[in-house]
Amino acid sequence: MRVTFVRPNLYDDRSTDAMEPLCFAILKSLTPDDIATELIDERLEAIPARLATDLVAMTVETYTARRSYQLAARFRRQGIPVVFGGYHPTFLPDEALQHADAVVIGDAEDVWGQVLDDAAEGAMQRVYRSPEFPLLDKVMPDRSIFNGKRYAPMGLVQYARGCKFNCSFCSIRAFYGNNLRQRPIDMVVEDIRRSGRRHIFLVDDNIFIDVDKARRLFEALVPLNISWSCQVSIDVARDPALVQLMAKSGCISALIGFESLDPASLKEIKKGWNVKWQSYDDAIAVFRNAGIMLYGTFVFGCDHDSVGSFDVAVDFAVRHKFMLANFNPLTPMPGAPLYAKVRDEGRLLHDKWWLDPEFNYGDATMRPRGMTSDELTRGCFAARRKFNTVGSIAKRLIDTRTNMRTPYRAALYLLANTISRREIYRKQNRALGAAPVMREARVRQA
Repeated sequence: MRVTFVRPNLYDDRSTDAMEPLCFAILKSLTPDDIATELIDERLEAIPARLATDLVAMTVETYTARRSYQLAARFRRQGIPVVFGGYHPTFLPDEALQHADAVVIGDAEDVWGQVLDDAAEGAMQRVYRSPEFPLLDKVMPDRSIFNGKRYAPMGLVQYARGCKFNCSFCSIRAFYGNNLRQRPIDMVVEDIRRSGRRHIFLVDDNIFIDVDKARRLFEALVPLNISWSCQVSIDVARDPALVQLMAKSGCISALIGFESLDPASLKEIKKGWNVKWQSYDDAIAVFRNAGIMLYGTFVFGCDHDSVGSFDVAVDFAVRHKFMLANFNPLTPMPGAPLYAKVRDEGRLLHDKWWLDPEFNYGDATMRPRGMTSDELTRGCFAARRKFNTVGSIAKRLIDTRTNMRTPYRAALYLLANTISRREIYRKQNRALGAAPVMREARVRQA
């Protein structure tokens, strides 16, 4: 038996910012040795017109759903059964089952063996769902599935799953509920060693769901002498000593969801805790004092946002010399509370924007109250362009506390900004799925 793992792109084209799809290394480790496996990642390589395989297993995100369904139709016409997993099929299994032979709802570890057994018998069930959340103390990812692939030079490692917060636009809580799990720290350390990478990205949605355990993790990372990056909630800045320990253990960059500079907007999206304990300026100073570079993300389209909100956010990100920043339309995602709210208010621009051929990457998906949807689309793109001008990149680089702290950091900063600038122009206005079209001519880089 042969299983082909497929990681679709947003569209039928290659990308320059692809990182290892860790979920397939996990599934590879759970696949018996007598089953042949291969990975085809459309972000790196074109998917062959025909596959010689017995089963296609595909991870589906909301932004890749249209492309995933197109690919699945091709495989199934060739008589190859397809099983979907990931966030999107978990939230919309009925939709996904219109395009696949089976879906896995939730985490796949405890049901993957059954999927393989049923596929071998030609009798797959339509839905697989683990009766409970699997423990994280048994699986060591098998990264041999990535051999020969040109991913970003950063190894992905998972420590925990779940998040203690419930922001209205985020679907993490809808996927995991209140279940918060961590891997044993010795397993994480061994996983890092096996990855063979000197720079690690800890993929947890929020590494601080258990602060005491996080502290023990950082202490265990100190002897490894690695560099690592992560995603964090800004409340960790309440504990400067813990942030200093992060830095001591090798953390050189962290992604933080600032989302908005307006407390009213933060309250609207149930993220008022961002500024509950200290101001953004004070929190950022804690990270800067520890020498940690910041990747800030912002969303626009809350009721209190206006066309003036974009420049304010960009100026804030430049003033604080963020390593990277992203500026996105507030997007109702399946499974997130925001989706039901906006839908019930009749403000969705598309019933299912992820499948609508009129939707292009970067477009607003709803009608905001403080501006038009077109102004929201244009404002986010303009913010990205402004933050990623050559002048902005040069200005933000000159920071000996963080971005220029070492030659390695400066090189990492320049590489990340070069890729970010390129991908902004490559993705904007691209239709999701195959045969990408432009609603307007692609904007030339300034």
